[in-house]
Amino acid sequence: MECKFMSTNFEEEVIASDIPVFVDFYADWCMPCKMMAPVVEKLAEKYDGKVKVGKCNIDEENRIASQYGIMSIPTMMIFVGGEIKETVIGAVSQKELEEKIDKILS
Repeated sequence: MECKFMSTNFEEEVIASDIPVFVDFYADWCMPCKMMAPVVEKLAEKYDGKVKVGKCNIDEENRIASQYGIMSIPTMMIFVGGEIKETVIGAVSQKELEEKIDKILS
C-alpha cells in the first residue's frame, strides 16, 4: 500500500525508516505524474514489507520539495538510512524503477 508523505510524517516515515523508502514527488495537475501513478502503485504492491513506497504532493508540501531541490516532476527518490541513494526524474518504465530498487536491496 502506498504511503502519503507530508511534513507531519516525513521525518518519521522517510528519514528514520529502517527499510528503504521510495518517494514519488508529484502534483495533481502533472500529466507525466498521472502516467506514473499506476506504476508507483504496482511498486508498492511488489515491494510490500521490503520498501516503503509513497507519494509527496509538491503543491501541498512545498517545503519538502524545496528542501530536496525538486525542480521537475515527477521526481522519484529512494532513501536509505535517511540519505538519497537514487534519483529518477521524469516518466520512466516500471522495469527501470525496479532495477534501481533491486540494486538498493541487493
